[in-house]
Amino acid sequence: MKTIPRFEREQLEQLDKNTLIDLVLLMQEQIDELRQRVKELEDQVAKHSGNSGKPPSSDGLKKPRTRSLRRSEGRKPGGQKGHVGHTLEMRENPDQIELHPLHHCPRCTQDLSGIDASTYIRRQVYDVPPVQIEVTEHRVESKQCPGCGHQVQAAFPEGVTQPVQYGSRLKAQASYLNTYHFIPIARTCELLGDFYGHTPAWAFVGDANQAVASGCEPTLSEIQRQLLQAHLVHFDESGLRVAGQLHWLHSAGTEWLTFYGLHRKRGHEAMKSMGILPAFTGWALHDHWASYLTFDQCEHAFCNAHHLRELQFITDQYEQPWADEMADLLLDIKAEVAEVSSQADSLPPDRLAHYEREYSTILQRGFKANPPPRNPPPAKRGRPKQSPPKNLLDRLDKHRSGVLAFMYDFRIPFDNNLAERDIRMVKVKQKVSGAFRTWHGALTFCDIRSYISTVRKHGANVIAALHDALTGQPFIPLPISV
Repeated sequence: MKTIPRFEREQLEQLDKNTLIDLVLLMQEQIDELRQRVKELEDQVAKHSGNSGKPPSSDGLKKPRTRSLRRSEGRKPGGQKGHVGHTLEMRENPDQIELHPLHHCPRCTQDLSGIDASTYIRRQVYDVPPVQIEVTEHRVESKQCPGCGHQVQAAFPEGVTQPVQYGSRLKAQASYLNTYHFIPIARTCELLGDFYGHTPAWAFVGDANQAVASGCEPTLSEIQRQLLQAHLVHFDESGLRVAGQLHWLHSAGTEWLTFYGLHRKRGHEAMKSMGILPAFTGWALHDHWASYLTFDQCEHAFCNAHHLRELQFITDQYEQPWADEMADLLLDIKAEVAEVSSQADSLPPDRLAHYEREYSTILQRGFKANPPPRNPPPAKRGRPKQSPPKNLLDRLDKHRSGVLAFMYDFRIPFDNNLAERDIRMVKVKQKVSGAFRTWHGALTFCDIRSYISTVRKHGANVIAALHDALTGQPFIPLPISV
């Protein structure tokens, strides 16, 4: 920005007309630039997790009043009519029965010890018995062969390699506590010591995680194979601190599968190295990060939860009616899709045409309120900078088919919340531990989390699945067609 010297009144009176005109034009240009800069700073301050892509953790202690983007369904809080309840049930054959005799009448103190009970009133308590480490000694026979004269011995079971060691079940529990519940290594060892009376060394937890990661390699290969054949895959990425530097966690998932990849970069190179998007031909659901669109052999759908937050920001900061209208339209379509999805695979043609017309009409009103920026002065290079409303309008117009894909194919969700849920758990790990100290440790964690998340999505027992991975029989997901 060119600096304009400060003029006194007498100096201005001495300037000729053309010089004054040039000065006013220059001042107008600087005023416009300063206004734009002030607006940009106001926009930055106004953004929070409810109207942008910023995470809730960035909102600080003084969080703004939240406004849910969901529509009220008129239901009261709590369990809804017809929902399946869950409660403990009486067992006909309990493991133990404790008899509590009645010796005296609590009303008149009459001795009742010689009277048989007329009936029994039962109550059952579900509890855990005392647990202790069980030590198994493996003995293999050693014999001298009369044929060759050599001293030979039988083979120890697979995995029994040390004179004294911990077994696979304890390793599975250590990995479960550390990688699934994000309990730090020191506290994991302390917890195992409190439970079983034996406190393993810190290295035991790291070795257990490495063994699980190696054991679940067949599962990871199968997850990648099934993702490539899926009709739709959710994609997302987020920053992760590894060895003191920013790296990027990439996720690909469905309702049944999860795969995490780690890379030093966020964009196309990282997505290519992950090995899924380059060969994927189904629907990729994600946000508007441009690197996803470099893979043109697949179809692209976009997260409308992101759109709703951006539209809320336009409403808050720019007070443009079209933003509310577009948000209402997207929610109307979502509601109609939910209403008819059990009887159809897509909205009927007349409803599709109606919503397409409404979408176009709202975009036209938005473009009218946000004309293209003026051509920049000759000294400035590149495209003219646009306002946030204009940028959002351009994306909604250019990627219309991906924004509205959920009303044409009910297998495509309205939002990308599944991918965000998959990412969120790894971010929780970072909040607990701060960062990963080594690249190898971060990769091991990503592999185990891919395995655990897939196991959970299938409703299987996580500890049992970790034990199976340690014993060479990892959980393998069966293909599920959607």
